[in-house]
Amino acid sequence: MLMAHPAVLNNLVEQYETLRLLHAEEGAPAVRERMDELARTLCVATGTADVDTALIAARHRLPGARPEDDSLLTAPC
Repeated sequence: MLMAHPAVLNNLVEQYETLRLLHAEEGAPAVRERMDELARTLCVATGTADVDTALIAARHRLPGARPEDDSLLTAPC
């Protein structure tokens, strides 16, 4: 799987979290569409199926993340 550059991931995470803090999901259609687009891009960039998992995966790939700390990821059964 191709991995997104940490700078790209950081930018996506910051944009998504900013819109989430501003409650963009309740905003104008164009703003909601941008938030949905960011969520899809994060999922593709991290190889995940939902935005919350994508945010966790993206944060684990950012500089300063502790690679040994996988407490937020589910263990395989």
